[in-house]
Amino acid sequence: MGRDVEQGAFSREDRVRYRQKVRRCLDVFALMLDDFGFDADRPMTGLEIELNLVDSAAEPAMRNDQILADIADPLFQTELGQFNLELNAPPRLIEGVGFADYEQDLRSSLSRADERAAKSDAKIVLVGILPTLTERHLVADNLSTNERYRVLNDQIVGARGEDIELDIRGVERLQTHTDSIAPEAACTSLQFHLQVAPDSFADYWNASQAIAGVQVAIGANSPFLYGRQLWAETRIALFEQATDTRPDELKAQGVRPRVWFGERWITSIFDLFEENVRYFPPLLPICEDEDPVEVLHAGGVPELSELRLHNGTVYRWNRPVYDIMNGRPHLRVENRVLPAGPTVVDMLANAGFYFGLARGLAEADRPIWSQLTFSSAEENFHAAARRGMDAVLHWPRLGDVPVTKLVLDVLLPKAAQGLDRFGVAPAERDRLLGVIEQRCRTGRNGAVWQTETVWAAERHRGMDRDAALHHMLQRYAELQRGNEPVHTWPVD
Repeated sequence: MGRDVEQGAFSREDRVRYRQKVRRCLDVFALMLDDFGFDADRPMTGLEIELNLVDSAAEPAMRNDQILADIADPLFQTELGQFNLELNAPPRLIEGVGFADYEQDLRSSLSRADERAAKSDAKIVLVGILPTLTERHLVADNLSTNERYRVLNDQIVGARGEDIELDIRGVERLQTHTDSIAPEAACTSLQFHLQVAPDSFADYWNASQAIAGVQVAIGANSPFLYGRQLWAETRIALFEQATDTRPDELKAQGVRPRVWFGERWITSIFDLFEENVRYFPPLLPICEDEDPVEVLHAGGVPELSELRLHNGTVYRWNRPVYDIMNGRPHLRVENRVLPAGPTVVDMLANAGFYFGLARGLAEADRPIWSQLTFSSAEENFHAAARRGMDAVLHWPRLGDVPVTKLVLDVLLPKAAQGLDRFGVAPAERDRLLGVIEQRCRTGRNGAVWQTETVWAAERHRGMDRDAALHHMLQRYAELQRGNEPVHTWPVD
C-alpha cells in the first residue's frame, strides 16, 4: 500500500461506492485476462528491501524523514516506522550477470545512503527484526509522518474495535497487547517480484506457495523481539498478529485474516483478486475518477486503481500484482516471505534460490501442487518460521524430511535448472546457490548466528540479555558491511 492517502474519515457512501467500483474493476480485469496483450516477452525481476535505522548505541533511530531528505534519491521511500526506510531496486533481467549488476547497484545505493544517514548519527542495518526494539519504541507516535500510515492504523484498529493482542510462543514467550499497528514496523522484509504471463501465473504462484516454508527456514533472520528469543523467523507471527482486524469472535467464526497464506491452489490470477473482493471489506475506500469500462472500450489500459489499492491491503505472503509500465500492463508474483539481511550477497543468494526454484517447479512436467496438499504447504510455512534451519518439512515422496537435506538433495538442483532457463551465467548461478548450499552444510543462517552470539555474550561475557542484544547488533552491523555471507561469520 505504497500510495499517499489524505482522507482520514470515510462515510457509508464512500464504502458503498468503493465496493461497487472494485467489483467493476474486477469485471474489467476478467475481460482483460481473456484477450488483452500483457507484457510478458522478457520477464523482469525486482527487489524491495526494508531497512532499519540505528544510532551509535544500536538503538532505533527515529529519523527517517531527515535521512530521506539527505539521501534525496527516489529509490528510497518511507516505511511504517520512523526507524524504517525502503529501497526499491530498479527492475532488471537476471540473465547473464544480472545478479552481479543487482549486487553492485544495491551495495552502491546502500553505501551512499549510509553516508547520508551518518550526518544524522545513524546507520542502516539489514535485519528481519531489529533486536534492540522494545515496547516503548513501537507506539503510534513513532509511525512515519506520512498520513497514509495514520489512516491505515486508524482503519485497522477501528475494524478490530479493541486492542491488538500479541502472543508468540517460541523458545521463550511474549504476551502483550498494543493499541496501534506500530509493532508491524518491526517486520522488515525482503520482497522479490517476478513478472509472469497470464497463462502461467497460477503455476508460478502455486510453486511460490509450495516453497515458502523452505525459503523461510533457510533465510530466517528474526529470532528476537522485545528482548525475548521467540521463533527463528518471528516476523511471520508478528506480522500476522499485528495487523489482525478480527476480534476473537470473528476468528472463531472462521473469518479470514488479512495477513493470509491462502487456502487453496489456484488456476488463474483472477482467483486471488476475486477472493480479495469476496472475503475482505475495504480498509481504504478511496475512489478515482477513471471508469475502467470506458477506458477498455476506448482501447486504453485501465489503471484499476481501486482493485489495486484493495489488493494492497490484503497481505498475502505471495501477492498477485497488476501494474502498468511504459503503457503496457503486466502481472507479477510478489514474494514477501523473507526477512531483510544479513548481507547483500545473502539476499541475492535468497533471490537466486527463489527465482530459480520457482521457475524449475512451475515448468516441471508434474506440478508439485498436484502432489503436496495446500494444508501441508501452510504447515511447512509455520514450522519453518518456528524452527528455521532445524525445521522438518513434509515433501512429496520423501515424507517428513529435515529442510537442509531437502534443499541439498532435491531443491538446489531444481533451482540450478531454473536459473539456467533464465539464462543466468553459470558462474553467477554457482556462486549464489553455493551460499545456500553452505548455509545448509554449516546449519547457520542469520537467526542461528544471532542466537549463538547472544548466548555467547550471556554465558562467556556475563552480559544480561539487553546488553547481549546490543553487543550482538553492533557486531552484526560491522560484519554486514563486509558483505561476506552469514554462514562465514565468527561467533565472538
